[in-house]
Formats: sequence, C-alpha cells, structure tokens
Amino acid sequence: MIKKIVFLLIFIVFDSLLFGQTSTMSEIKLSPTYDVIDNYLNDNIERGVIPGGVFLVAEKGKIKYFKSFGLDDKTLNKPYKKDDIFRIASMTKGLTVVSILQLMEKKKLDLDDPVSKYIPSFKKTVVLDAFNATDSSFTTVDVNNELTIKNLLTHTSGIYYGGFEKDTLRAIYMKNDLMGFGLSSDKWTTEQMVDKIAAAPLAFQPGSEWKYGLNMEVLGRIIEVVSKTQLDKYFQKNIFGPLEMDDTYFYLPKTKQERLVRIHASDTVQNIIDNPRLNYPNIEGVKHFAGGGGLSSSTIDYARFCMALANKGSLNGKRILKKKTVQLINQTQSSELDKNNKGYMSEVDEIGFGLGYQVIKKENPQLFPYSKGTFSWGGIFNTKYWIDPKKELVFVGMTQMFAFNNSDFWKNLMEEIYEVIEKN
Repeated sequence: MIKKIVFLLIFIVFDSLLFGQTSTMSEIKLSPTYDVIDNYLNDNIERGVIPGGVFLVAEKGKIKYFKSFGLDDKTLNKPYKKDDIFRIASMTKGLTVVSILQLMEKKKLDLDDPVSKYIPSFKKTVVLDAFNATDSSFTTVDVNNELTIKNLLTHTSGIYYGGFEKDTLRAIYMKNDLMGFGLSSDKWTTEQMVDKIAAAPLAFQPGSEWKYGLNMEVLGRIIEVVSKTQLDKYFQKNIFGPLEMDDTYFYLPKTKQERLVRIHASDTVQNIIDNPRLNYPNIEGVKHFAGGGGLSSSTIDYARFCMALANKGSLNGKRILKKKTVQLINQTQSSELDKNNKGYMSEVDEIGFGLGYQVIKKENPQLFPYSKGTFSWGGIFNTKYWIDPKKELVFVGMTQMFAFNNSDFWKNLMEEIYEVIEKN
C-alpha cells in the first residue's frame, strides 16, 4: 500500500463573460477570507515549492476564486496568465471515461463487453507466468476471463505503465517497445499503439488486482472504433464543443502554441526542463491520440468539464451525461479487491477507486475535509482537480513541474480552501 500512496503523491477562477449570463455559472465577489489562499500560494512560490500557476475554485455554480501566480519563465520575467495552456497528462483520463459512458448511454457498448469485441488483437491476450532475467524471456498462461471495458475503466486489467515499474514488468515493456506511451508518439498511430499494448502479457489475471496503467489508451481506441470517429474529433464534437472548451487539444494549433507553459524541474523550480519530447503539444501531423494522457488545456476549460460533472452532467444547458450516469462515476468499484489488499487502497482506507477516478468512500474529518463521493485525479506535470458533489465544490489547480514530490502542497491547499468555504 505504501508503494501506491507514494505513486499517488507523485502523480498526484471563471469570468462571467466566459460562462455567459446563466444563473448556474455566474461570478460572485471574492471574499476577503480568500486572502489566506493568496498567502499560501505566494509563500510556496517564495520557498521554491512551485514556480506559480493558475488556481480556480467554484461552489454551487458560482466562481469563488480564479487567479494566476508566479513566473512561467523567470529569465524572461514572464508571468503565468489565467489563459495559459498546460499539459494536463492524466487529467485526460476523465474525458475518456465520460466518452465511454456517453457511448454506453447510447447503447453502443456495454461496460461488461470484452475488449476483443472492438479490438481483435486482444483476442490473443495472455498473462505473465515466469520471467528469465538473464535474457528477458518469459512464459505466459491464458486469461481466466476475457478482459472487459470495465477492467480498463477501473485499472484492473493487468495493463500497466512500464515507466513506473521496476525489474520484470519494466523489462517486458522495454522489450515490447512500450516505454514511450502515455503522452504522444510520432512513431505510432493510436491503433498501432493499442495493438502493441495487446501484444504484451498482462501483469495479472483481469479483475484480480488494481494497477495503474495504459488502460485509457485502449479505451480511446475503443471510442474510435465504436463511434467511427478519430478520438480528437470525438472529444471536440461531444465534450469540447458543447462545453465551449476552446483551448483543449491533443495538438495545439499554431495560433495557440505560444500559450503553452514551460515545465520546471521539481528539485529547483528555477530550472526549466528543455526536452524536445515534452514539446509534444506543438507537433503537427500526428495521428496518435493518448486517451490516458495526451491533452493540453487551460484552467478554465478544464473547470468547465468539472463543473458539468458537479452539476450532474450539464453546463449552461448543454448535457454531456445523464444524471444517473454521473452517479456511477463516484461509486467505489474496488471494495472487494481492497478487502484483500489488492485494490486501490486497503479496506480500512477512506479512499477507493471508481470508474476512472479516485473516490472518497467514507468521510474522515481528521484526515481530510472532502465529502463522501468526492472524486479526483491529477497529472504527472503537477496538475490537480477534485469534484465534491455534496458541497457542489470544484477545484482545478495548474502548475507545470516534473516530477513533483511535495505531498503536503495540495493537501494543505485543499484544507485552506475548505476552511474558507466553511466561513462563507
């Protein structure tokens, strides 16, 4: 469980004009008590915990807080701006989950469907049995039960991220040329990427354990097959367009590329990581769409998505999911595995896993102020969001660092936000 917690820690507002004049998305005056959040963020910038970023809080359909802090590039004295675009990485997963549920609502797929129904290469899926470290050879066994869409949604498929593993599993993914997947690729199309994932053995029998992995990449391809639409175009038609998410893309148009922020090193926020591979949002002509990590977005765009889910599936009269479907998202799916310490957390922990999201399964005011049913996730470049349906509270925080390992930053910020909300 310690390993999972450490991973989670690593991995882990609106203008009224942007939202129109509807009562559900109107802006209210900032309360003086929000000064404590300003002070908290400024203090962390001064201490070098973060370089800065953009932060948003909304409650009951009203904007409570939306500010930018710090410098995106200190050498150029370039400040963060509220319309900056960030690599949101695994925050992409939330949109892939919603897309799968949209297709479920239309009865175009069922969550219990085998993955091989849509991607034939998964008919040959096998499970790792024994591994020979001397030559990286391995043996496999057949699957006991076919891999399903629900296994992918709940990260119980046996598919994993090679970069987060050591020894055996990492070696197998290296051998199968799977180490670069998760953000973008100018080498493989989405279809080719998923076929390569299918060719590698699963880490365990589907449904027997929880392990974070390239599951949403496979779901992204299923969306393409079922909808007969390229994933970026599906997102545009069914989520970005209806919610007016005008700054969210897999690959940014030239007119918006200058708004993409820099990535800072976690050991010293003054250093900008200059790695061409991390410039993937600005490449052109690529047909690789990573449903688990490929998107870039602005703070306000992603907040629109979160607000729609907090508002039971709709925003400004545009519905992306039915109310009953939204309720499925924050229902814990890992309980049985948690009992055997093979789930997302242990049975006694307050946190579980739902359909693609971390879920608060029981309240514990001594540990955190989240309400039961709060669901959340983040991105590897230090972006974060949570949605508290009970309090109708949404938070989106965008910074850009790799790899952030200060677990207290988000935890303390969350506590400050809830304390302010309680006072208003």
